[in-house]
Amino acid sequence: MSEVTLIGTRLAEVGREFVFRGESSACDGCPYRSQCLDLSPGTRYRITDVRENAQTLDCAVHDGGVRAVEVEPAPIPANVPSKVAYAGSKATLAGACPYTDCPSHAYCVPDGADFEAEYRIDEVLGDPPHDYCMLERDLTLVELAPREP
Repeated sequence: MSEVTLIGTRLAEVGREFVFRGESSACDGCPYRSQCLDLSPGTRYRITDVRENAQTLDCAVHDGGVRAVEVEPAPIPANVPSKVAYAGSKATLAGACPYTDCPSHAYCVPDGADFEAEYRIDEVLGDPPHDYCMLERDLTLVELAPREP
């Protein structure tokens, strides 16, 4: 189910994903705040449509202003322990990883996911991008179901 929100004009393209982080201090007093701040903080979204002929509105956060887009919660690509990596099963993330140079780091510590939360696995994508896990974890790359806002 898609929602209409406002996003920076430079970011407004179909397919772009982002994690809504919540209100900025620059939002105080903005007349459009109810239209911008209508998403759930910490949730990953995908832009599904950019409203054509929509007015660009001034914004204290986005230097090029904001425009109307349609978004929906997006699935989260993540590495999970291989022993629970089955489509339809529930899984939690393996835990934090300090190895930021690892090609899998973005999947071990994915934007829009919490380590304490349990997620349903929508799809098993296969082997993670790393050759060897520095924490000696046996991981599989999956797509976690979108978080319900």
